[in-house]
Amino acid sequence: MRVLHQWIAVSLLAFSCIIPPAAARAEVSEIRITYQPSIIYLPVVVMRHEKMIEKAGASLGLANLKSSYSIFGGGGAATDALLSGNVDVVTTGVSNMLLLWDRTKGGVKGFAQSSATPMWLISTNPKVKTLQDLSQGDKIAVPTVKISSQAILIQMAARKLYGDDQYAKLDQYTTTLGHPDAVAALTSKSGGLTGHFSAPPFEQQEALLPGAHVVTTSTEIMGGPVSNAVYFGLTKFHDNNPTVVAAFYKATREAEAFIKAHPREACEMYAELSGDKTPIDELVKIIQQPGMLYNLVPVGTMATALHMVDTHVMKTRPASWKDFFFAEAYDLPGN
Repeated sequence: MRVLHQWIAVSLLAFSCIIPPAAARAEVSEIRITYQPSIIYLPVVVMRHEKMIEKAGASLGLANLKSSYSIFGGGGAATDALLSGNVDVVTTGVSNMLLLWDRTKGGVKGFAQSSATPMWLISTNPKVKTLQDLSQGDKIAVPTVKISSQAILIQMAARKLYGDDQYAKLDQYTTTLGHPDAVAALTSKSGGLTGHFSAPPFEQQEALLPGAHVVTTSTEIMGGPVSNAVYFGLTKFHDNNPTVVAAFYKATREAEAFIKAHPREACEMYAELSGDKTPIDELVKIIQQPGMLYNLVPVGTMATALHMVDTHVMKTRPASWKDFFFAEAYDLPGN
């Protein structure tokens, strides 16, 4: 009897090696992606409009792969959706990705950058020429207080101005508000809002408001470009769906190439899907301004990560930007 049991065990093992269980190896048939209102998410808009993921999937043997898209007002809600299993890929600020990477101990990582575009801090208060001029009564909108890219940049600026232990000195002047709502509040002078750390094309719209002026920019604070939109998702999703992930990467590269080759068409797609009434010619000018980077190369991510460690938002100190990105991004000249 013991020999029979051993034979059955060996036979089952051999059978399982010959015929792997299809159900265990099946990949998802739909990839669910988030982004936010802003032209910094133009690559996602192009992928969506042109069904690039579906086409990439078909070229890789996934004839029935679908993609769906959700628009969130800020990164906080999008990351909640990721952790609850309602979406697969979040496109938002790098600080949100880093926070989840740290708290899940690598259970969340980045796929690649979506864009690195200059962000302007606009104020309508004539007394505020620099960040040091902020005082009681000033209220600056950011997508998510303390953790969005804009909020982190304000903290980085505070460290330079007042010392490392004063990184939170300017947090008192920030408030959570999505970009479209912040533009509306500044325009109507409602809600006590006096400033907005914005993103294209909203910052260009706000710069035309009476009395509006640029106080500082992300480029000035960082000394160069910084990723303000990255793709990230669960490591489990990445590992369980290699062909779907390959299709996603293929689509992101195609979207990047499309924007470079057809900037006007890309802007028309953005206007169609977003409802943005900015003239197409103006949108084209915006995306072709110096410093507007639509590519997969992560930039400034390590500087952001080290700031978050120094300020005790993150516990894990990464040795390299590659620690919090998937291996597919390793051949990129990131930092």
